Amino acid sequence: MTKAAEVRKKEVIKIVLLRHGESIWNKANKFTGWTDVSLSKKGKKEAEEAGKILKEEKYEFDLIFESILKRSNETTDLVLKELNKPENLKKNRKLKNLKDQAPKIKRIRAWQLNERHYGALQGLNKAETAEKYGEEQVHKWRRSYSIRPPALTKKDARYLESCKIKEAQKNKVPLTESLKDTFNRVIPYFKKEILPEIEKGKRILISAHGNSLRALVKYLNNIPEDKITALNIPTGVPLVYEFKYEDENCKPINHYYLGDSKNIEKAMDLVKNQGLAKAKR
Repeated sequence: MTKAAEVRKKEVIKIVLLRHGESIWNKANKFTGWTDVSLSKKGKKEAEEAGKILKEEKYEFDLIFESILKRSNETTDLVLKELNKPENLKKNRKLKNLKDQAPKIKRIRAWQLNERHYGALQGLNKAETAEKYGEEQVHKWRRSYSIRPPALTKKDARYLESCKIKEAQKNKVPLTESLKDTFNRVIPYFKKEILPEIEKGKRILISAHGNSLRALVKYLNNIPEDKITALNIPTGVPLVYEFKYEDENCKPINHYYLGDSKNIEKAMDLVKNQGLAKAKR
């Protein structure tokens, strides 16, 4: 083995998981699922801030994997815009636009990274649903591993609307999903498409959703089914996983969020409290 290869084997490969910034339905405290909504003003700022933090920490990416939903795509757009901003833009007259400022990063969109499908809950306010059905039931629908929310029918406008999303096929649009169902589409995709790139030493950003990332974190951290209910992933905060280059098991050796720890805790609490009845929030 060459000296360069020996050095490379000691390197740590970092990948970043990023839940999209706050969407307009996050702001309205609605179950979103596969409903294709945009980022809120706050969500756009969160995505921009994530890009700034990644740039400050000198992160670069070879590949980006994202869902087919626009809130994930908009987050990626804003992160890349921040990463590609040269500090001397005004001084460098040769750079005419953002496309000239940095090499293009390959972006791969996959429906397997979509948010968990919330079935007939999609579009309903979480606090109002908690008042109607009880916080315990809503908590089970939101955070349990294997319990599915009530299902849509194929004639429901919400199902038909999801079928119109670019790259989504009717046979790929579920009627409802548990976190276990989400896990069973995210992890095979991760193992087949993303893990081989990590093993090659590629620097990767995964721009996805609260539950598709909860599924991935469950796998990476080997979190038991009865413990996953306590996991809350904040919007717009980069979550870093470190791997050893050419590790046969390709299991993470460390993970951490980037940013101010107090702000991250507050963001986690906001996610946690979304399912509480209005009177208790």
